[in-house]
Amino acid sequence: MNKIDLTDSLEKIPVRIFPDPAKGSLFVAEQIASLIRQKEKEGKKAVIGLATGSSPKTLYAQLVRMHKEEGLSFKNVIAFNLDQYYPMDKDALQSYHYFMRKNLFEQTDIDPDNYHLPDGMVPKDKVKEHCLNYEKQIEDAGGLDLQILGIGVNGHIGFNEPGSGIYTKTRLITLDNSTRLANSYEFGNMSQVPRMAITMGISTILKSKKIILMAWGQAKAAVVKKAVEGDDTEEVPASLLQNHDDCTFVIDETGASELTRFKSPWLTGECEWTDKMVKRAVVNLALKLNKPVLSLTNNDYNDNGLSDLLVEKGDAYEINLQVFYLLRDSITGWPGGKPTDKRSSHPERHDPFPKRALIFSPHPDDDIISMGGTFMRLHDQGHEVHVAYQTSGNIAVTDEFVTRFIDFAVGFENMFDIDETKSRKLLEDATSFLNTKKSTEKDTEEIRAIKGLIRRCEAKATCKYVGLTEDRAHFMNLPFYETGTIEKKPMGPDDVKLTIDLLNRVQPHQIYCAGDFADPHGTHKVCFDVVIEALKQIKQSGAAWINDCWLWLYKGAWQEWDITEIEMAIPMSPDQVIKKRHGIFIHQSQKDSVPFQGSDDREFWQRAEERNANTAQLYARLGLTQYAAMEAFVRWDF
Repeated sequence: MNKIDLTDSLEKIPVRIFPDPAKGSLFVAEQIASLIRQKEKEGKKAVIGLATGSSPKTLYAQLVRMHKEEGLSFKNVIAFNLDQYYPMDKDALQSYHYFMRKNLFEQTDIDPDNYHLPDGMVPKDKVKEHCLNYEKQIEDAGGLDLQILGIGVNGHIGFNEPGSGIYTKTRLITLDNSTRLANSYEFGNMSQVPRMAITMGISTILKSKKIILMAWGQAKAAVVKKAVEGDDTEEVPASLLQNHDDCTFVIDETGASELTRFKSPWLTGECEWTDKMVKRAVVNLALKLNKPVLSLTNNDYNDNGLSDLLVEKGDAYEINLQVFYLLRDSITGWPGGKPTDKRSSHPERHDPFPKRALIFSPHPDDDIISMGGTFMRLHDQGHEVHVAYQTSGNIAVTDEFVTRFIDFAVGFENMFDIDETKSRKLLEDATSFLNTKKSTEKDTEEIRAIKGLIRRCEAKATCKYVGLTEDRAHFMNLPFYETGTIEKKPMGPDDVKLTIDLLNRVQPHQIYCAGDFADPHGTHKVCFDVVIEALKQIKQSGAAWINDCWLWLYKGAWQEWDITEIEMAIPMSPDQVIKKRHGIFIHQSQKDSVPFQGSDDREFWQRAEERNANTAQLYARLGLTQYAAMEAFVRWDF
C-alpha cells in the first residue's frame, strides 16, 4: 500500500517550490510560452495580465530570451498590467509604463496597440471613467487567460491593500504606509513615493482563467504562509485567491521557509529527526511555551505534536540536554577561535591562531552594521582583519548630501585661496546638474564618483576607528553595481575575477559574507553569488589555502538569523554595543533619513541594536546566560 504524502496538507492553494527565483521564473515563463503558442495554433489572442515590481524581473528576462533564442512571438498577445502609481508620468523612471517597456515590451515583437496599463496622469475627475473603460477593454478582449501576480509583505496583490473586498474592481486607491515604505527603494526616500495608485480589483483578478503568483525570498515567507495556510480574509488580500479554481503559488525555497511543511514538518507527517531538526523543534516549543529548554516535560512534547520525537529519542530530559548543549556551544567570545580551548564543540577552530579574516561588505557600511562587534573583537584579539567593500554604494547617497560636500569643497578652496580650475569646473557642473535634475534622469559619472567618494571616506574612517591600517581596506567597486540606476546588472566575469584576485592575495582562514538577501535592490544576493563563484573557481584551480578556509554568513542590516539556525553567537557587553553604534554613526550619509530603507523605517543603528538585543534575549529565554546583545553567524559549506 502506497503511503499518502501529507506534507502539503495544511496548504489551501497549490504551491510549487523551486531552488531559486531563476528556476521558478523559468517555470512561469514556460507556462506563458505554452499559452501563447497554444492560442496561436487556435488562431486566437493570448490575453495576459502582467505584474511589476521585483518579483517578475527574472520572468521577463526569460521571456525576452525565449523571444530572441527560441522564436517565441508576442504578436498574438494582448497584455493588461495590474496597476500604476497615481499621479505618475509614463516616462518617469519609477513608472510601470517605463518598467514594462524596458523589461519586456520594447525587447519583443508585441504590437504597441496590444499592451495596456492604467494611465497615471488621467485627470482626477476622469479616473472613474478611465477605470470602467479599463475593465471593458479586458472584457472586450475575451477576459484574462492568465494573470501573473506578485505579493506585498502586507499581503496585497496588485495594489489591493488590506481591507480590499472580494468584489472590488479597477479603481483609484490610497496606498498603505507599509507599501509605500516597501516601494521607497524605487524613489530614494519615502516623501517621493506617491500616496495613491490605480489598480485592478480583486474581482477583476479572480475572473482570470488561471492565476500564478510569484514570491521570492525570506521577506515574503511570512505572508506566503498567511495567504496559503490561513483563513481567506480581506486583511490578507492574497488569501482571497483560495477562492479561485486554478491558482498556483510559485516560490523559492527561502520564500517557502515559513510553511508548516518546512517550519514544523512533524505536524504534517513523519520527519527525519536530525540534530538540526531536533534543535528547531525543541527551541520553537520552548519559545512557544515561554519555558527554558531544560524545563520542558514529556507532557509538553506530547501536547504539542512532538510525541514522535519522544518515541525516537527517548525521555524529554535527554532531548533537552542535547539541545541545551547545542545552544551553549554556539556562544563564544572568540570568533577567530580560542587558542587555549581545544574543544571540538567550539564554533571555530583554535588553530591556526591568529588567523587572516576577510570581511566582505556588499555596501560600505554592512560590515559595521551587521557584525561591528565581531569585527572589533577579531582585530582586538590579534587577527589580521581585512575588509572588502564590494560596491561603491553611490546610489544610496542623497543629492542634498552631495550638495553639502560640494559647498564644503568650494568653501575650502576659497578659504585657502586654492586655484584649481579643473576641480572648480567639476564642482560647478555637478551643482548645475543637481539643480536641474529630473526624476527621469540618472546621475552623471561625476556625481556618481562624488557619491562613491563620500561613502569610501566613511568606510575608511570606520576601519581607522576599529584600528585597521589603510592597506587592510579594499574597495572593489564591482562592475555589476555601476549602472547609475537602482536596477543593477547581473553578476559578470569581471566581478568574479576581481574577487578571485583579492582572495588569492589575502588567502584568508576565515571569510565573512552577507547572508541577508532582503535588501531592496538585491545587491547582497549578487555579492554573495560573486563570492561563491569565486571560491568555486579557486577550489577548482587547486589552490591549497582554500582547504583551510571557513565561510561564515552574517545578517543584521535587513533581517536576522532565526535562532534555530545560529551556529556561532558573539556576545556583546553594553559598552561594546555603544562602541558599535558610534562606528555606525561614522556613516553620516546613511544617518537620520535612510535612503532606500525598504519596509523598515528605523535607522540602521536602531535595526542592528534591536536585532542584536533580541537574539540575546531569545538565548536568555531558553535558559542561557543573559547578555546585552549578540551577533549571529551561520557557517556555509562551499
